[in-house]
This record gives sequence, C-alpha cells and structure tokens, in this order.
Amino acid sequence: MDRLKIGELATLADCPVETIRYYEKEALLPTPTRSDSNYRLYGERHVERLQFIRHCRSLDMTLDEVRELLRLRDAPEENCGEVNALLDKHIGHVAERIEQLKALQEQLHALRAQCGSEQPSRDCGILQGLANLPDEARPANLGSHGGGCH
Repeated sequence: MDRLKIGELATLADCPVETIRYYEKEALLPTPTRSDSNYRLYGERHVERLQFIRHCRSLDMTLDEVRELLRLRDAPEENCGEVNALLDKHIGHVAERIEQLKALQEQLHALRAQCGSEQPSRDCGILQGLANLPDEARPANLGSHGGGCH
C-alpha cells in the first residue's frame, strides 16, 4: 500500500528529498502514485529500491551501473554473469582511483616538504610550488576538496 509522502520516505531512507526526485527523473525509482491532493505517495517497493540504490551509490557506483544492476535485479530469472562482469569492471575502476589517489598523496607530501617552517607567505614554498605546478603533474579527475594555508 502506497502511503508515505516524499518527506517520510526521505527520513526513512536517510536520503534528501531532492535526491529522491532526481532518482525518479532518472527512472531509477518507479513513478509514485498520487494522492487526491497530488502528493507523491510511496510504498515498500520504493523504500527497498531506494535503499538498494543508496547502497550501490555508497560503493561509488555510477548511475549507469546502478541502472544496469536494477535492470538485472528486476529480471530474477536472468543469469548473474552480467552482474559479476559489472562488479569486476567497477573493482578495476576503484583500483585505478586508488592508484591516482596514491599519486596525489605523493604530490601532496612533496609539496608539503617545500615549506618546513612558519614564515611570511611570500616565502612559502608550498604557495610557490602550487603556482608553478605543471599541468601534467596535476592529478586528473580526483575532484576538489577545497583547501587553504594552515
């Protein structure tokens, strides 16, 4: 029975309302029924599917990977070889990312070694190193976590 409003589903699944709407738009979640006053109403199948999606996303799977896993999950008689292949490919991507992160860590340690003491920022080896870091030395596709001078 579909009775949960979107806010209740969000609380139950510990998921922002905007994310639920996005998953609906991406057709990862089935279209909910509507109340007489046009509120979205969700049921147990939405909760289970949302939890599955959230678990996949917590494993850093792309939406395309999640979509494919959902397709296979929705066809329980299919062979799970495609699931195995998808997971093997994802494991390979994770291994690549780990190598990229290790290279990033090495760069950060090398950069940190350029300034071993507190001094005027004009003489800071880290700031100078950041200004002169060649493009090919910059890690690709690692995202940005902000930063500052500490």
